[in-house]
Amino acid sequence: MSNTTVGDSEAGGDGSIRGPTSLADGDALDAFVADGEAALVEFYTNGCSLCDGMKPVLANVARDLGVDAGLINPRDDPPLVERFDVRSVPLFVLFVDGEPVARRAEGFVPGDELAAWVREHVE
Repeated sequence: MSNTTVGDSEAGGDGSIRGPTSLADGDALDAFVADGEAALVEFYTNGCSLCDGMKPVLANVARDLGVDAGLINPRDDPPLVERFDVRSVPLFVLFVDGEPVARRAEGFVPGDELAAWVREHVE
């Protein structure tokens, strides 16, 4: 059984836009970021309205830039809080070649601003 779960916003086989991949724990996160060149991961908590508002922005930015997008709730795997120094959510961590290269925790970030931030680190 996989530690990666498909979120409600992900598409089936009909060609529609896929949303971010929901990640169950740190092992799933590690496998997810190891699979591609670049991955943008949002650390969120349930009930966080800013986090919920960022999910479609995250999906659009990832699609437009061709990077993988993931979602993880660090409360589901408490060692992640310390590992990534999660002090507020949403927290965005950009991974390149499986390694975290940048992080951003500033609340809601407009899509063009988030895309520019990702481009700074992957291009």
